[in-house]
Parts: sequence; C-alpha cells; structure tokens
Amino acid sequence: MTTLIPESAPFNEQQRAWLNGFLAGYMGIGGEASEAAQAALGLEPTADLQPTEEDLSDAPWHDSGLQIEERMKLAEGKPLAHRMMAAMAQLDCGSCGYVCQSYSEAIASGEESNLTLCSPGGKETKQALKTLVKEISAPEHANGENASTADTAKANGTPGGYSRKNPLAAKLLESRKLNLEGSAKDTRHVVIDLEDSGLTYEVGDALGVYPVNCKQLVGEIIARLGADGDMRVTANGTAGDSLSQALATACCLKEPSDELLELMIERTANSAVMQQLGEYLADGVPDGFDVLDCIQIDADARLSATEFIETLSPLNPRLYSIASSQRTVGEQVHLTVGKVLYERDGRLRKGVASCMLGGDIASGSPVRVFIQPNQGGFTVPADPKTPMIMIGPGTGIAPFMAFLQERAATQAPGKNWLFFGDQREAVDFLYRDELSEYQSNGKLTNLSTAFSRDGDTKVYVQDRMLESAQEFWQWLEEGAHVYVCGDASRMAADVHKTLIQIAATHGKLSTEDATTFVNELAKAKRYVRDVY
Repeated sequence: MTTLIPESAPFNEQQRAWLNGFLAGYMGIGGEASEAAQAALGLEPTADLQPTEEDLSDAPWHDSGLQIEERMKLAEGKPLAHRMMAAMAQLDCGSCGYVCQSYSEAIASGEESNLTLCSPGGKETKQALKTLVKEISAPEHANGENASTADTAKANGTPGGYSRKNPLAAKLLESRKLNLEGSAKDTRHVVIDLEDSGLTYEVGDALGVYPVNCKQLVGEIIARLGADGDMRVTANGTAGDSLSQALATACCLKEPSDELLELMIERTANSAVMQQLGEYLADGVPDGFDVLDCIQIDADARLSATEFIETLSPLNPRLYSIASSQRTVGEQVHLTVGKVLYERDGRLRKGVASCMLGGDIASGSPVRVFIQPNQGGFTVPADPKTPMIMIGPGTGIAPFMAFLQERAATQAPGKNWLFFGDQREAVDFLYRDELSEYQSNGKLTNLSTAFSRDGDTKVYVQDRMLESAQEFWQWLEEGAHVYVCGDASRMAADVHKTLIQIAATHGKLSTEDATTFVNELAKAKRYVRDVY
C-alpha cells in the first residue's frame, strides 16, 4: 500500500490510513510511491534544488502580463528555484522583502519557510509554492522571519534606521472618508505622522504597515480555545507576550496554515470534517475561510492554546502605495485605503489593515510602519518634460496623487494624463476637488473618467483608452511613460491587452509586433505597473 504519511506524523492509525488513501487518490498514486511522492515526504532530495547565480530578469516567465498557468508552463523542466520564481507575481515589488528571483531561491535553498509573502500573487502563488516545496528535502526552519529576510530588510533600510525588521511607531493623524453618502464603498484618505523620525520616501514608494488583528476576532478565538488571554506564550519565535497580545500583533488570523489544518485533522473524530479538511489541505481553503472557521469546524475537537499558536503563520505587513509627495506634505505620509468588510456564514469579516486604518483605531494611535522603496522604475520620469499617462481606478489612484503633487512641486513642464474609474461619479469620484484644481492650474492636461455603474453599459478605464486611442498613441510617440496601478488579475490585464490593441491599430503593427512593442516599453521603463 502507498504510504504518504510518515510514521512520525501526529496521527493515529485510523487517521493515517484515511489520509494515505485520500492523498494517494488525489495525487493519482498507486503501488509504490512515485518520485514526486517521495520528494513530498523528504525521502530523497532531487538534483535541481540548488539556486543558481543566473540572472533571470529576462526569463520568459518573468512577465506579469501572463497568468500563473502560462508562467508555470514556460518554466516546466527548469530547476526548482526557477519554477518557484514562475509562481511569483513577477512584479519585483519588494512586498515580500525580496524580489521574485531571490524569494524563490531563498525558499528552494531552505533559507525561507514562509510561503505567504507574495502579496500580489496571493492564494495562487501560495498554492503553487506549496506544491513545489514538497520537492525539497531540508531541515525544518523556524516559523518566522529568518536571517535572509532580515538581511534583505536591512539592505532596504531607510533613514533613521527604520525598516521592515525595525518599523517606526508612527502616529495616525487622520482617516477621512472619501466616498459620499450613498456609496457602496468606504475609501479612506489616511494621514500618518513621521515627525522627527528622519524617515523619508520618494513618490512611487510604498508604506509597509504592520496591522493589529480585530479585538473581537481575538476574543472569539480565545473563547473557542477555552484559554486565559493573559497566559504567556511563544509566537513565531518570540516569547513573553500574553496570548491575547500575540494573537493581536504577531499571528495571521486570516487563512489557516497547513499546520493548523493538520492539527484539526488529528484532533477531529468526525470523518466528514476530516475529509473536508483534507481537501482544504490539498487544494487550499475557500476564499474567506479563516483561522476561527478552522477551529470552529468541529466544536468537539480539543486544542490547547500553546499547540494552537505554534501552528499560526506570522502576521505579515501590508503594503500601500504612497499617495503623497514629501515635497508637499513634509513629515507626513498619505495613503488611500479601501476598507474591506463582508459577511460570510453569518459572521462579519474585516480586512485587518484596512479596517484598522479605516476607523478601528482612533486618531493619535500608534501605527508600526516602514518604507518599501519602489521597484522597477515606478516613479515620475527623470526628465521633467516627459509626458506621463497614469491609469489608476479605485484606490489605484493613490500613487498618481503623489505623482501630481511631485510634478506640481517641481514645476515639471511635462504633460500629465490620468485615467480614473470607479462605480458612481456622484459618490465615488475620489479626490475630485484636488483633481479639478490640477486641471485648473494646468498640471493635469487630460482627465478621463469611467464610472461603471452610471449607465446601462458598464464602462471601464480600458474603454476610455480606446475612445482616445489616437491621442494615446500620439503621446506614446512623444515619449510618454505609462503607469498602471490597481487590480492585477482583471484591470491591469485588460489595460495591457488594450495597450497592445492601440499599438496594433494606430502603430499599424501586427499583433505579434504590437506585443513586442509593449514589451520593449516595459524593458525601457516606459511602461511600469504597481499592481496587486
């Protein structure tokens, strides 16, 4: 019989037998375990695990315009580190503390054990990495930030000595709602005080924010465990915090880790729950299924607070595009934050950082922050005469408010064109007054808006691009730089296709040549994206 669960795994014979059968069926394994299964067990290291010194910046899969399935196909047969790189979002955004190649190599070498750091790649990247990491035979690593990440953070350190590893305890000054009454959204203009910190940033940079988990969620988890919130625990290698403090500031309470799923499988006596959790372990949990859902799936399963907290992933910082120029706002940093709130299975779910910044903490409260420098040229052109085309619907407008402030503060003569979209013009026109002022003083040459819910037909920013395609192409011929900020999977992908279409039609190019043209724009840093 195929054996996929090691004898050392913390399961009884019945649970081990069930999991062996389930995983064997899922992986299509019969008879002797395949090489992939052996690698998954860590029985035999494969020959392609070692990272290479090769520069993969021009690798075919290092293209954020491709879907993950396409990128993984391009990397088939390559060394493990290369295939892991293909699973990343290909943005080199730095949100993980690495770039795509160095993050993948750190995982493949065993230096990094956290598979959840690629924020733009999200669940898709995590699941792909989870599959690939089964090929690694390496010692267990500490569950937390390792030396590699810390070194990278130090390299990205900022004035004043603050960094991802050593964030600044700044102060929240303002969280002002931008949407008007009647909107389905709650988007905030957030102001954070950097006074006397020495912390500086450039337009195009991001602000890393370490969030604090919702008190109510923490309380419900402690109640389910039947634990004392004041008991001292060790979380992600740090000892001494109370259980409630560790759950609030050190542990991810969003998507449950594989270790927590395995612990619940071990403790449940319910075969249906065991099967459901086994499927989640293999395929990933459903969207919105969090740590509390996991431990509530079987109320009879007993967990101690100590073993529970050992399974939790570290609480990663969230990165927000900075919506201000320091030339204009001085010792402040501004953000544009869309609050995430929704109901699932009768319980309100809250975006941990967006709700914290969007009203859960009062003005004057401390917020742990650091600067994440922009990657890949996502900043205003070095030549102030160069035209800029900025495409940023919704909260994607954030960096372009910074760009416009910077161009105004430096009296840059270059033309500026903003494409902005949201749901309804009357209530969702973010920064309307500021943009009107920029139009009036000539700093915003063109403003093209798309409000998708105002008419019978939904209109988006890519539709406005096509409506102005001739002028768009003329700006490109004049040397304009194109910037895109916002949703990677839909908006940015549609904008990318539209850019190729404009190049084909008005540049009189074949689709293949138009694609090459757009790719060359990206290589020349004239087409840069900050997408998530």
